Amino acid sequence: MHSRHTLKSLLLAGTAALILSACAPDAETPAAPEAPGGEVAEATAPALYVDVLDCGTISISDLDAFSSAGDYAGQADQFTNTCYLVNHPSGRLLWDLGLPSQLVGQPPFTQQIFTVSVESSITDQLAGLGVVPSELTYVSISHAHFDHIGQIDQVQGATWLVNQTEYDYMFPADGSPPADPTLAANFALFQPMETQIISDGHDVFGDGSVVIFQTPGHTPGHSSLQLTLPETGPVLLTGDLYHRTESRELGRVPRFNTSEETTLASMAAFEARATDQGAKVIIQHEPADVDPLGGVIR
Repeated sequence: MHSRHTLKSLLLAGTAALILSACAPDAETPAAPEAPGGEVAEATAPALYVDVLDCGTISISDLDAFSSAGDYAGQADQFTNTCYLVNHPSGRLLWDLGLPSQLVGQPPFTQQIFTVSVESSITDQLAGLGVVPSELTYVSISHAHFDHIGQIDQVQGATWLVNQTEYDYMFPADGSPPADPTLAANFALFQPMETQIISDGHDVFGDGSVVIFQTPGHTPGHSSLQLTLPETGPVLLTGDLYHRTESRELGRVPRFNTSEETTLASMAAFEARATDQGAKVIIQHEPADVDPLGGVIR
């Protein structure tokens, strides 16, 4: 979500007894559990699951910018701003990076129609899950708008997965400034990272359970995320292809998208994918989709 004219200012042991016991001469190593039939059971890696992080709140006093049809004028709404820690047996992917952590502990900040706030940083939320940023294997963003890149400074050790089109949107090949120069300082924090340019339908862990697919139009290289979870089954995270339930139901395109035609084509392809897979769709800014998750998707 982003508007060039309205958002410029937003970026601102164990115990000693256990050790002695383990080292005692007569201590025996516990036998591995036996599976039925006498075979030794192998430890299994935990199944894929996703922790949902609260990466800020965005209140909008006038939603007119979010529908080129003009039918949102004068309406107000509150968006959640979510990030997703994808825990796979082979590694971790952090999807989207929320609002800037500089907002933590500050009163809500208002700029024209937008009021933004952040209660807890990504690093602190990861700590609450027993994870440190250095344990992240990959980072990927749905797109390069301020509310999806805000905490890139906290995840510098991960490999950044990005398609060429969005990379070029952030770093024009001719060396010219990005489309929004106010985000240049934030974009610069991506450059020191190990970067992997990915194609459409990128299979992150090689088993089809976590796939990044392109849904351009909001930005030139905007992407969405497909997950296949043990309990929930297929799940699609929208990025900002949609911002609210009504946007999806009515096919509404924000006025500030880079291409309305391309956005509508992406919506059609997304809906076909959702139907084919019988997928649960989560609109990342929609509290009605996010709140029932209870902080985790399994």
